Amino acid sequence: MRALVQRVEQASVTVGTEIVGTIEAGLCVLVGVTHDDGPDQANRLVEKLAGLRIFDDPQGVMNLSVVDTQGALLVVSQFTLYGDVQKGKRPSWMAAARPDQAEPLIEQVVEGLTQRGLEVATGRFRADMKVAILNNGPVTLMIEV
Repeated sequence: MRALVQRVEQASVTVGTEIVGTIEAGLCVLVGVTHDDGPDQANRLVEKLAGLRIFDDPQGVMNLSVVDTQGALLVVSQFTLYGDVQKGKRPSWMAAARPDQAEPLIEQVVEGLTQRGLEVATGRFRADMKVAILNNGPVTLMIEV
């Protein structure tokens, strides 16, 4: 699994004219799934996201997690994180898992974060989504588990 993580002041996902997920301060997490991912990778991603220390402590040092700050997460499925542009100019999506494999794993990530007491909003799987973020920092990290 890959996750592009952005520390945000706010983030939202819109499908058509409907806002389907919105958060204030926290993390916007775009998640991609590949063929050999399973429950173990989903669990590792949950642990990494919950414990990732990228929020400032009182001294201005990135030393706090989203749990410590009681922040929220916006988790959005993003198969294009597995786009391959090594050959040519049109991405290949061969490394991205099919929706029937990816959707339950992303749901497992959302459930794992929710079980830790975190506020979690989501996009809508298989929808044309518009994601709006106000990146804080900017802080953007790529995680692979």
